[in-house]
Amino acid sequence: MVMAMVTKLRGLYAITPESADGRQLLADVEAALTGGCRLVQFRDKLSDAPERVRRARALREVTRHFGARLIINDDLALATLIDADGVHLGKDDGNLVLTRAILGPDKILGASCYADFSAAQLAAAAGADYIAFGAVYPSPTKPAAATATVNLFFQAKTTLTAADKPYPRATASCAIGGITLANSPPLIAAGADLLAVITDLFSASGDSAKITARAAAYQRLFEEAHA
Repeated sequence: MVMAMVTKLRGLYAITPESADGRQLLADVEAALTGGCRLVQFRDKLSDAPERVRRARALREVTRHFGARLIINDDLALATLIDADGVHLGKDDGNLVLTRAILGPDKILGASCYADFSAAQLAAAAGADYIAFGAVYPSPTKPAAATATVNLFFQAKTTLTAADKPYPRATASCAIGGITLANSPPLIAAGADLLAVITDLFSASGDSAKITARAAAYQRLFEEAHA
């Protein structure tokens, strides 16, 4: 049986911030998409279930409009309900092998691996499309997170591409934690395929022009690095 292929993941990975205003959140994400972002993760730990569903459905609509992909954080049921493009799981948020089996080969599966390369190898073998290392820098979102070294991205680039997986595609590496435009280039040079950004992208909430410009600047970093 021929497995469907997920396009290589690369570029800015926008992670939604906690927000009391769902409409503003949607407008901010749309601004990032206007700037060229094509991968968004919906992360919401504070809203109740009905509100999370409403927000996820609205994000599903706007990401489709831009030809972007929507990942749901830690909630396979919600991802399935709204037909998201995939799900991201933390260490204690679900079994990766089972989640891959439920998702099938066409959806994206991401896994948090913190600063643990052995966890990244296991995630890749389980079928993860990307593994996330972090925090790479001090993070206002998770100040107590373990520090992930740049060397992890070198390791991922040279070893995870040949991991024994249930389908023939490479595992991308994602950097998260305290990322800014200024400190991003060393991560890309080390082999990071994705930069997961919250604060540096959405701190200008309500100013669509600034968010759009910020997203475009992140995308240019990848274009210049891979020119």
